[in-house]
Amino acid sequence: MASLVAMPLSYQHPSMAFVGKRRTITRASNLSENSPLLRAAKQMVDTYIKNGMVIGLGSGNASAMAIQYLGSKLRAGALNGIIGIPTSEANASKAEEAGIPLDQYQDSSQIDFAFDDADIIEEGTLHAVIGRRRFLGEEFIIQEKSILNAAEKLVFMIKSDQYGGCLDGSIPVLVHHLNWRETAEKIDDLFLGDAEVWRRSSIGQAGPLGGDFPFVTREGYNVLDILFTSPIESLAQVAESLNKVDGVVDHGIITKFPCTAVIVSENGLSVVDSLSTNAHDGL
Repeated sequence: MASLVAMPLSYQHPSMAFVGKRRTITRASNLSENSPLLRAAKQMVDTYIKNGMVIGLGSGNASAMAIQYLGSKLRAGALNGIIGIPTSEANASKAEEAGIPLDQYQDSSQIDFAFDDADIIEEGTLHAVIGRRRFLGEEFIIQEKSILNAAEKLVFMIKSDQYGGCLDGSIPVLVHHLNWRETAEKIDDLFLGDAEVWRRSSIGQAGPLGGDFPFVTREGYNVLDILFTSPIESLAQVAESLNKVDGVVDHGIITKFPCTAVIVSENGLSVVDSLSTNAHDGL
């Protein structure tokens, strides 16, 4: 099989695409008022969050800003009756500090809306990848994906260089610790010639097999990073292939529909919505 090596902590790779309807919200002349991601966070909260909603609280820089802004609106009385369901312990702490009432996620949870950061988003489908740069040993991907998929409406906040016409970079995969090498070999065979399989390390750049300190989630899983050296033609096809591999617990691909992306660029903020194949003009 191809190389199984440890993933450097500094590794990251953006890139993505577009098919829905794009609406420009804010021009570049207005962006100086705040950081671009903060403006995206405020736009998302002001547009989509209504009184009485149960909201999935995402992870990442933009999500942290959205949590803070949402808390300020609750304290000011501009919103009320909001319940937040955090995707991780880290953003649960942020939400508590912001004064957002919280509840724990359960399989029966009814979630009206969720927001999150994404590493990359695929044009047209708005399929996304999460988990590339996260190294905390808490709920890795599983709870986050469950909350996002349970939401009636999902919005991602990203920068424009994470959304383009050519998908590449890595996709994280959760695998059982005891037979991780066998699972890695199966994944490597799936994408032979197009990707390398790396076991993620928790400290620096480790040896070929993750070194003495492989990354282990709180649930006891290892993380394999599939680093694509050729363009990814379809995230849905990659997800479908991974779902069939014995030993794979979950992965960082989100194929939620419907879905919306708030995209930060030099020209301002744009909104792209995923559309069904028979959709008509006019969002």
